[in-house]
Amino acid sequence: MAGVSRQKQKLLRMEQLFKARTDEAHAITGGELIKILEEMGIKAERKTIYDDIATLCDAGLDIRTTKSGHSNAYYMGSRLFDDEELKILADAVSASRFLTIKKSGELIRKLQTLTSEHKSPALRRTVHIENRTKSSNDPTYGIIDTVQEAMFLDRQLELSLFDGTDRKRAGRKAAFSPYAVAFESDRYYIIGKTGGGVVRLRADKVAECVMLREKRDMLNEQEELEMRKLKLPRSAVGSEEKLRIRFDKNVYEEMIDRFGEKAPVRFGEDGSGLIEAEAVLSSEFWGWLFALGSKAKIVSPSYAAELARDKAAAIAESYGE
Repeated sequence: MAGVSRQKQKLLRMEQLFKARTDEAHAITGGELIKILEEMGIKAERKTIYDDIATLCDAGLDIRTTKSGHSNAYYMGSRLFDDEELKILADAVSASRFLTIKKSGELIRKLQTLTSEHKSPALRRTVHIENRTKSSNDPTYGIIDTVQEAMFLDRQLELSLFDGTDRKRAGRKAAFSPYAVAFESDRYYIIGKTGGGVVRLRADKVAECVMLREKRDMLNEQEELEMRKLKLPRSAVGSEEKLRIRFDKNVYEEMIDRFGEKAPVRFGEDGSGLIEAEAVLSSEFWGWLFALGSKAKIVSPSYAAELARDKAAAIAESYGE
């Protein structure tokens, strides 16, 4: 009976073999395939093995034919993800700050199953990101899943946060009505209402997250407005203005990268440019502008130019004489 059971597995085993052991540089002949199957206790004949390959192709597998000496050889062609896509995903997993080292390893090992065993070692990639450390809170995935489920079911959560000085000890528990999940700068944030109002919490600071039976607390009009602000990236908080910026021709590419090719630009006889574009006056914008130094200057509106001057003066004053 065991032999009959193994025979019924033949097509499944063949699919697994093609996916795991073959690629464009590693094809296997019909004879080699028969030998591998026999080692698994599955009988196969040369006459039927080609029919089996045709059946797999009819089922949607991209099994391609090449030559190995005088014999035909077969390999898996296209896959769900190509090599470049898998490497991008592996880099993203390796570089993500909110993933622990353990979780990164687990995800990359799963990505490796999506290509052949000959190419999978290339996905063991380590991407160094300056001034970033991996999260030490492994349950972040589960916490986000619980938050999403609570929002779908319109239920409250009971949260406890890690103590600020001792990550092994959780603080007191509190009811929380979740309304949004945000992802910014490689971190997950959960946004919702507590007894003290609307708050935004880092998911990796949550020690425990339990869904309650109670319905979420409703938001009033003021809390709705506050919620919208908290959904925005921190770097985007600020007023939006239509600016005119005069710039040195050497930083023209930086201007286009920032505001896009459709932003109106005029060049003067001295080679300097003047660009008109809308920008959010956030800390991220000021950081970008000041990084250009004297090669870029806000011309109008006057209040934005004065604001830039005051910020620059405050920076200079912080360094004293």
